[in-house]
Amino acid sequence: MTYNDTLDWMFSQLPMYQKQGATAFKKDLSNTVKLAKHLNSPENHFKSIHVAGTNGKGSTSHMLASILQEAGYKVGLYTSPHLKDFRERIKINGKEVSKAFVIDFIAKNKPFFEANTLSFFEMTVGMAFEYFSEQKVDIAVVEVGMGGRLDSTNIITPEVSVITNIGLDHTQFLGNTLDAIAFEKGGIIKPHVPVVIGETQAETTPVFIELAKKNHSKIVFADQQVKEVYTSDLIGSYQSKNIKTVTQAVNELREKGFVISETDLKTGLAHVVKNTGLLGRWQVLGHNPKVVCDTGHNEAGLTDVMKQLAKESFDDLHLVFGVVNDKDLGAIVHLLPKKAKYYFCKPDIPRGMDEIILKQTLNAFGLKGEAYNSVNEAYKSALNHATATDFIYIGGSTFVVAEII
Repeated sequence: MTYNDTLDWMFSQLPMYQKQGATAFKKDLSNTVKLAKHLNSPENHFKSIHVAGTNGKGSTSHMLASILQEAGYKVGLYTSPHLKDFRERIKINGKEVSKAFVIDFIAKNKPFFEANTLSFFEMTVGMAFEYFSEQKVDIAVVEVGMGGRLDSTNIITPEVSVITNIGLDHTQFLGNTLDAIAFEKGGIIKPHVPVVIGETQAETTPVFIELAKKNHSKIVFADQQVKEVYTSDLIGSYQSKNIKTVTQAVNELREKGFVISETDLKTGLAHVVKNTGLLGRWQVLGHNPKVVCDTGHNEAGLTDVMKQLAKESFDDLHLVFGVVNDKDLGAIVHLLPKKAKYYFCKPDIPRGMDEIILKQTLNAFGLKGEAYNSVNEAYKSALNHATATDFIYIGGSTFVVAEII
């Protein structure tokens, strides 16, 4: 199969949460454990950092990878979802896995995948771990897909576990209270492995402390511990929380014997995009009018994004906005500015919410605008209507951003 043939098979033949939603969610790790055994346990052949959380885990993972690269380590990076190309999910020192490896891995293991009905995410995790093992990385930064306790990545025993924060997202899978979600995310806490918690939250702190106690694991709350303020090339005031989390994680790595200087830390934070290729975090796409996209999509993420937006100066605001069909619009509508013109659109995936339904729902809350057949059509209309002193924001879903950048 060619690379495109391989991707077509992966995307269409196997369950994939990114496109399908609930039907792709697995309730246990048995398939992943079976796959790891089939691959001769590649997860045991490299050191790792495990990163979970509702928001910020992608930025945090990329920051950690950038810092470790600056310190001279060969660094694997596993993240999801991808924006443009599947291979964004699996990188070493910022370089994407080769098309040849993707093709060969699927071809070699396809009978096993089919016989065991593995999900898209399960086999992708197996691919990443085999690649990191084969390439002999010094350490891999592994981002959780969803939750933690039952996530396919949770077969690793990391040097440090990191949980950025807890918010209400994927409640149909993880629970509808913060403490229930914290329990699922806290499932990445392993015996005797230090855990860094990014944000102290009244509802979740007791859950994390209890899980750490049961596992005899050191627990540190980064927002209480880190006083020095560092800066990053990842724009957005909300990144300050992630930077504190990363700084504390680096301190824990240092205690484990990793050699990471202050220069490595500062330079790594300053060159995240250059070192790792991260996209879609308050990414400026144009000027006059200023155009920005951001992948923040749940209540906590959009809260931070809208705070950043409030700091911008402009005449009129234009929002190119689309969501997936299981999005709880009631939880986010209060965050969306009423003094704006909306360009409602449907991301080009089966899970995308119909643009007419989105328009009708948000119109009822006083958010006015027109519906468009595609994200690109909505974006073009926004560009046509905006003046040089206006501001265009593109978001609501990772998949909306993916179609623009």
